[in-house]
Amino acid sequence: MFDFDATLPLMAAQFLLLVAILNQVFYKPLTKSLDDRDNYIRTNNTEAQERLAKAQRLAQQYEQELANTRRQAQSVIATAQAEAQKTAAQELAEVQREVQAQFQQVQQELDQQKQVALQALESQVGTLSRQILTKLLGTELAS
Repeated sequence: MFDFDATLPLMAAQFLLLVAILNQVFYKPLTKSLDDRDNYIRTNNTEAQERLAKAQRLAQQYEQELANTRRQAQSVIATAQAEAQKTAAQELAEVQREVQAQFQQVQQELDQQKQVALQALESQVGTLSRQILTKLLGTELAS
């Protein structure tokens, strides 16, 4: 079936030479470029994961700062509202005191005017009753 003559070692040497040439020309550059590409992808993937983790940390930090700022703003608003209510209550109490004082003053003035009017009416009642008696009964009986 097989002849073991000089062509077999020549064919084996040609095959080994072809394998060596293909290895040098084709396989080594191809495996090098595949390894380089694999390293590039691995490096970019690692960097992307690091950037993502950093972005997530920054986002979390900003959310915490935003929450703190919101709490501080709510605190300032609550304080301002409390102060405004306190001021409004004080001003309302002041106005009520002033109104009460004015009411008492007007009431006293009305009482004084009432007393003056009553005194004037009492003095006029005596005079008017004499005049009525004089007109009705005449000058003789009224005295």
